Amino acid sequence: MVQQIMDSLKEELPVFQTSLVLTGDVKIGLVLVDIVNGLCTVDVGNLVPTQLDKQISEMVDKLVRVVRPFYDRKWPVFAFLDSHHPYIPEPPYPPHCIAGTNEAKLVPILQWLENEANVKLRCKDCIDGFLAFVEKEASNVFINWV
Repeated sequence: MVQQIMDSLKEELPVFQTSLVLTGDVKIGLVLVDIVNGLCTVDVGNLVPTQLDKQISEMVDKLVRVVRPFYDRKWPVFAFLDSHHPYIPEPPYPPHCIAGTNEAKLVPILQWLENEANVKLRCKDCIDGFLAFVEKEASNVFINWV
């Protein structure tokens, strides 16, 4: 079933993979979305598998390889962290990535990013990280970063 859906999507949305050479000649930044324990680390939350998931592990490993060149070149990194209030239900999802808990932290292999100057971490409590950062005066933290 899942494979059929993926095949249909590939037919309808032709996306082609190509190589990208990162150089210092262009302004570039990296955005990470929800690479947190509560969504990626086994047995840390209600939305992660109870045993190692190959796809999640491979995704995290690939991200580590992508993040490292950005760090080495001091290019900016922006990370959205899923982080929800403990007493506000969000159907259809069970409570997850509760603010202030280990669930809402970056996965262990990326936690070193938390103290780096060129990395901006922002907790979000909704699906859309872009809309989550619209301020009262209509500015947007993410847009300002870009």
